[in-house]
Amino acid sequence: MERKRIAVAGASGLIGGALVRSLTADGHEVVRLVRRAARGGHEVCWDPGGRYVDTAGLDGCDAVVNLAGAGVGDRRWTAARRKEIHDSRVLGTAALAEAVAALDRPPRVFVNGSAIGFYGETGDRIVDEDAPAGRGFLAELCVEWEAAAAPAREAGVRTVFARTGLVVARGGGAWQRLFPLFGAGLGGRMGDGRQYWSYIALHDEVAALRHLLAREDLSGPFNLTAPQPLTNREITAAMGRVLNRPTFFAVPQAVLRTALGELAGEVLGSQRVVPRRLLESGFAFAFPGIEDTIRAA
Repeated sequence: MERKRIAVAGASGLIGGALVRSLTADGHEVVRLVRRAARGGHEVCWDPGGRYVDTAGLDGCDAVVNLAGAGVGDRRWTAARRKEIHDSRVLGTAALAEAVAALDRPPRVFVNGSAIGFYGETGDRIVDEDAPAGRGFLAELCVEWEAAAAPAREAGVRTVFARTGLVVARGGGAWQRLFPLFGAGLGGRMGDGRQYWSYIALHDEVAALRHLLAREDLSGPFNLTAPQPLTNREITAAMGRVLNRPTFFAVPQAVLRTALGELAGEVLGSQRVVPRRLLESGFAFAFPGIEDTIRAA
């Protein structure tokens, strides 16, 4: 990809930070969206809650990537936390999409974060990008999240939705909590372990985002997950093999529901999601298997 000027919202997060490092290492100019006064030309002030963006700072950008949003698994889902999770995604996306649409020189592409939570509970049924939206808080959130990008799409900007699965990394997400437990020999399956987890290595997540940025023929939803989702029981066994630790412990459903509240439903839920459109576009995974993914992390 030739040198570009790319604006990134959520640049301090796990995925956003890794994307910024990758783009910068290859010589691209990265403009970070920040929620304070901008310090120089490589920052743009915005207020996602107030739907404000300093559009002058986006002028001349070739691409805008929105990965901003409050952490889904950080805390219990109180009413206030639900609102924060919702508004940080929906209002933030609307603010950026409206800003992009208002530019005299709009970017060529708007890549907006989303999640495989879009599909809801799928059991052992394999789903790809053609599957309809599911039910529940996260599914309904993802529908609103993607719909909020409409102003950019209607303005003729190529719009892509990156429906990301469980990112395997030591620095954030679910695996940030799992690695210490398994390393101490305290890891084990959650519930009965038969629920499918659709994972992706952080390296492949970033590579996929860059693939979507570069390919001008790609738009719409793309699942960012490894080609073969596995059950929690299979992933637990792989963690034990890679870390050379026992995996005897199991967390009963009742304990998870007491500790996590409604969030336990997402941990115990099953999503067998495959990246059909990403594979059809020619994307090659560096870490398609779970053991290599864990080692990469």
